[in-house]
Amino acid sequence: MDSALLSALAVLAGSALGSLTSIATSWLSQHVQFRARLDSDDLERREQLYKAFIEEASRTYADALEHNEVKVSNLVNLYALVSRMRIVSSLQIVEHADRVVHVIVDTYLAPNRTLRDVRKSLGDPAMDVLLQFSNACRDELQMGWPMGRPPHHVAAPSFVDLGRLASTGQRRG
Repeated sequence: MDSALLSALAVLAGSALGSLTSIATSWLSQHVQFRARLDSDDLERREQLYKAFIEEASRTYADALEHNEVKVSNLVNLYALVSRMRIVSSLQIVEHADRVVHVIVDTYLAPNRTLRDVRKSLGDPAMDVLLQFSNACRDELQMGWPMGRPPHHVAAPSFVDLGRLASTGQRRG
Protein backbone atom coordinates (compact mmCIF):
# COMPACT_ATOMS: atom_id res chain seq x y z
CA MET A 1 0.00 0.00 0.00
CA ASP A 2 1.12 3.49 -0.77
CA SER A 3 2.36 5.43 2.27
CA ALA A 4 0.46 8.54 1.12
CA LEU A 5 -2.81 6.57 1.05
CA LEU A 6 -2.07 5.08 4.45
CA SER A 7 -1.38 8.56 5.85
CA ALA A 8 -4.64 9.88 4.36
CA LEU A 9 -6.63 6.99 5.89
CA ALA A 10 -4.99 7.58 9.27
CA VAL A 11 -5.89 11.28 9.11
CA LEU A 12 -9.50 10.45 8.16
CA ALA A 13 -9.79 7.85 10.92
CA GLY A 14 -8.36 10.27 13.48
CA SER A 15 -10.72 12.99 12.32
CA ALA A 16 -13.72 10.64 12.52
CA LEU A 17 -12.71 9.47 15.99
CA GLY A 18 -12.26 13.05 17.15
CA SER A 19 -15.68 13.98 15.78
CA LEU A 20 -17.36 11.01 17.46
CA THR A 21 -15.66 11.84 20.74
CA SER A 22 -16.84 15.44 20.49
CA ILE A 23 -20.41 14.35 19.70
CA ALA A 24 -20.43 11.83 22.56
CA THR A 25 -19.07 14.39 25.01
CA SER A 26 -21.62 16.95 23.91
CA TRP A 27 -24.49 14.45 24.19
CA LEU A 28 -23.35 13.31 27.63
CA SER A 29 -23.04 16.89 28.84
CA GLN A 30 -26.55 17.74 27.58
CA HIS A 31 -27.94 14.56 29.15
CA VAL A 32 -26.42 15.36 32.55
CA GLN A 33 -27.71 18.94 32.42
CA PHE A 34 -31.20 17.75 31.43
CA ARG A 35 -31.25 15.21 34.26
CA ALA A 36 -30.09 17.82 36.78
CA ARG A 37 -32.87 20.17 35.64
CA LEU A 38 -35.47 17.40 35.97
CA ASP A 39 -34.24 16.55 39.46
CA SER A 40 -34.29 20.21 40.47
CA ASP A 41 -37.83 20.65 39.12
CA ASP A 42 -38.97 17.51 40.94
CA LEU A 43 -37.45 18.73 44.20
CA GLU A 44 -39.24 22.05 43.81
CA ARG A 45 -42.58 20.35 43.06
CA ARG A 46 -42.31 18.17 46.16
CA GLU A 47 -41.34 21.17 48.26
CA GLN A 48 -44.45 23.02 47.05
CA LEU A 49 -46.62 19.96 47.76
CA TYR A 50 -45.28 19.70 51.32
CA LYS A 51 -45.79 23.44 51.81
CA ALA A 52 -49.41 23.18 50.63
CA PHE A 53 -50.03 20.26 52.99
CA ILE A 54 -48.52 22.10 55.96
CA GLU A 55 -50.62 25.19 55.26
CA GLU A 56 -53.86 23.21 54.79
CA ALA A 57 -53.19 20.97 57.82
CA SER A 58 -52.42 23.99 60.02
CA ARG A 59 -55.60 25.76 58.95
CA THR A 60 -57.72 22.62 59.43
CA TYR A 61 -56.13 21.77 62.79
CA ALA A 62 -56.85 25.28 64.06
CA ASP A 63 -60.42 24.91 62.87
CA ALA A 64 -60.70 21.54 64.65
CA LEU A 65 -59.44 23.06 67.90
CA GLU A 66 -62.05 25.77 68.07
CA HIS A 67 -65.14 24.77 66.10
CA ASN A 68 -67.98 22.31 66.53
CA GLU A 69 -68.68 21.94 62.82
CA VAL A 70 -66.63 19.40 60.90
CA LYS A 71 -65.51 20.80 57.58
CA VAL A 72 -65.30 17.63 55.56
CA SER A 73 -64.19 19.61 52.50
CA ASN A 74 -61.00 20.57 54.37
CA LEU A 75 -60.39 16.91 55.20
CA VAL A 76 -60.91 16.00 51.55
CA ASN A 77 -58.35 18.65 50.56
CA LEU A 78 -55.86 17.15 53.02
CA TYR A 79 -56.58 13.65 51.77
CA ALA A 80 -55.99 14.81 48.18
CA LEU A 81 -52.60 16.24 49.16
CA VAL A 82 -51.67 12.98 50.91
CA SER A 83 -52.71 11.05 47.80
CA ARG A 84 -50.44 13.25 45.69
CA MET A 85 -47.61 12.49 48.14
CA ARG A 86 -48.17 8.77 47.62
CA ILE A 87 -47.10 9.28 44.01
CA VAL A 88 -43.86 11.20 44.59
CA SER A 89 -42.81 10.81 48.23
CA SER A 90 -41.24 8.23 50.45
CA LEU A 91 -43.32 5.87 52.55
CA GLN A 92 -42.12 7.72 55.66
CA ILE A 93 -43.53 11.04 54.40
CA VAL A 94 -46.88 9.46 53.57
CA GLU A 95 -47.10 7.75 56.98
CA HIS A 96 -46.40 11.05 58.78
CA ALA A 97 -48.97 12.86 56.64
CA ASP A 98 -51.56 10.17 57.41
CA ARG A 99 -50.87 10.58 61.13
CA VAL A 100 -51.42 14.33 60.84
CA VAL A 101 -54.79 13.78 59.16
CA HIS A 102 -55.80 11.27 61.84
CA VAL A 103 -54.84 13.70 64.62
CA ILE A 104 -56.96 16.37 62.96
CA VAL A 105 -59.95 14.01 62.73
CA ASP A 106 -59.49 13.05 66.40
CA THR A 107 -59.29 16.75 67.30
CA TYR A 108 -62.62 17.40 65.59
CA LEU A 109 -64.10 14.61 67.73
CA ALA A 110 -62.62 15.99 70.98
CA PRO A 111 -64.06 18.87 73.03
CA ASN A 112 -63.27 22.36 71.80
CA ARG A 113 -60.17 23.99 73.24
CA THR A 114 -60.04 27.48 74.57
CA LEU A 115 -57.14 29.87 74.16
CA ARG A 116 -56.21 29.08 77.76
CA ASP A 117 -56.07 25.33 76.90
CA VAL A 118 -53.91 26.01 73.88
CA ARG A 119 -51.57 28.27 75.87
CA LYS A 120 -51.11 25.60 78.55
CA SER A 121 -50.10 23.01 75.97
CA LEU A 122 -47.76 25.21 73.88
CA GLY A 123 -44.65 23.36 75.09
CA ASP A 124 -46.27 19.96 74.61
CA PRO A 125 -44.79 18.12 71.58
CA ALA A 126 -48.19 16.47 71.04
CA MET A 127 -49.60 19.89 70.11
CA ASP A 128 -47.10 20.23 67.26
CA VAL A 129 -48.87 17.79 64.97
CA LEU A 130 -46.65 18.72 62.02
CA LEU A 131 -43.26 18.35 63.74
CA GLN A 132 -42.46 14.79 62.60
CA PHE A 133 -43.90 15.41 59.13
CA SER A 134 -41.84 18.58 58.70
CA ASN A 135 -38.65 16.89 59.90
CA ALA A 136 -39.17 13.95 57.52
CA CYS A 137 -39.80 16.35 54.61
CA ARG A 138 -36.65 18.32 55.38
CA ASP A 139 -34.60 15.12 55.52
CA GLU A 140 -36.01 13.86 52.22
CA LEU A 141 -35.52 17.17 50.42
CA GLN A 142 -31.96 17.46 51.71
CA MET A 143 -31.17 13.99 50.39
CA GLY A 144 -32.46 15.14 47.01
CA TRP A 145 -33.87 11.84 45.81
CA PRO A 146 -34.11 12.05 42.03
CA MET A 147 -37.59 12.24 40.53
CA GLY A 148 -39.23 11.60 43.90
CA ARG A 149 -38.25 7.94 43.92
CA PRO A 150 -36.42 7.09 47.12
CA PRO A 151 -35.66 3.45 47.84
CA HIS A 152 -38.81 1.48 48.72
CA HIS A 153 -41.06 4.46 48.08
CA VAL A 154 -44.23 2.51 47.38
CA ALA A 155 -46.77 3.59 49.97
CA ALA A 156 -49.74 1.50 50.96
CA PRO A 157 -52.98 3.41 50.78
CA SER A 158 -54.63 4.48 54.00
CA PHE A 159 -57.98 6.07 54.60
CA VAL A 160 -59.18 8.62 57.07
CA ASP A 161 -62.09 7.15 58.95
CA LEU A 162 -64.69 9.71 57.92
CA GLY A 163 -67.33 7.21 59.05
CA ARG A 164 -66.40 7.98 62.66
CA LEU A 165 -67.25 11.61 62.03
CA ALA A 166 -70.58 10.74 60.46
CA SER A 167 -71.54 8.27 63.20
CA THR A 168 -70.78 10.73 66.02
CA GLY A 169 -72.59 13.59 64.31
CA GLN A 170 -71.42 16.98 63.22
CA ARG A 171 -71.52 18.47 66.73
CA ARG A 172 -69.58 17.84 69.86
CA GLY A 173 -69.99 19.17 73.36
